[in-house]
Amino acid sequence: MSTSTYSALRAQLATLTTEAFRPELAEIDRLSTLELAGLMNDEDRTVPAAVARALPAIAAAIDATAERMARGGRLLYLGAGTAGRLGVLDASECPPTFNTDPAQVVGLIAGGPGAMVKAVEGAEDSKELAAADLDALGLTADDTVVGISASGRTPYAIGAVEHARAAGALTIGLSCNADSALAAAAEHGIEVVPGPELLTGSTRLKAGTAQKLVLNMISTITMIRLGKTYGNLMVDVRASNEKLQARSRRIVALATGAHDEQIEAALAATGGEVKNAILIILADVDAATAAERLTATHGHLRAALHATA
Repeated sequence: MSTSTYSALRAQLATLTTEAFRPELAEIDRLSTLELAGLMNDEDRTVPAAVARALPAIAAAIDATAERMARGGRLLYLGAGTAGRLGVLDASECPPTFNTDPAQVVGLIAGGPGAMVKAVEGAEDSKELAAADLDALGLTADDTVVGISASGRTPYAIGAVEHARAAGALTIGLSCNADSALAAAAEHGIEVVPGPELLTGSTRLKAGTAQKLVLNMISTITMIRLGKTYGNLMVDVRASNEKLQARSRRIVALATGAHDEQIEAALAATGGEVKNAILIILADVDAATAAERLTATHGHLRAALHATA
């Protein structure tokens, strides 16, 4: 990096809220452990309020995402460092929670999978790398691309949004600074600003927590809109282990109030599909009819139940 480029970057970082130095915290290393824990806890209290201020933008982005996904599009997260790891984490939790195909919600981190555990120097500085990563996935106009960057200036995240928008995909830019380049590049800019960090520039702290909360909302509420839940029950849960098998039985019980024998019979008839089992019990239909009605309502259990009334 040339001296002039370094100076320009340093000047840019100095303007960012996420990089701001807080003189009042200059001697926190002299505090007791309990005092430090209390201070961090107080700092974290500012995050939900920052998210609340961005709720209208978040809701608009979710509605647009659900519309694309309802017609077969994918949800793609791209970021570098902590932001990228949070995207990968959110994507990886969708298959067991909502029974999504692993290719339906995807997290990409600058530098590839190895960057999850070890920094890949320079990867975040490449817009071209983001474009190549999206092209490798076969980006389509039905997809939603979420660029994630605490600073809002990370080239990898901005490049992802710019490339996706040019391809006609829906774009969301999630940052933790106001008036960010990332939000400006995206169709839906979400700026959650929880303020300067306890440790100057350590955006894995409040900014990371804020990003996690927003990603929780994007994936969870989108899946609710797509019919992946019935009330607050995860009726599309994939019973891939003993804990989830037990949870499946409990979900059917909570939704129907049926006795154990009836629940076991319904789950056996549907190959363990919770949503279908609930419909069998509540609508008093067989497995084939339950499957047909759920297909007709695009997997929305409540709509399938109303159709039987």
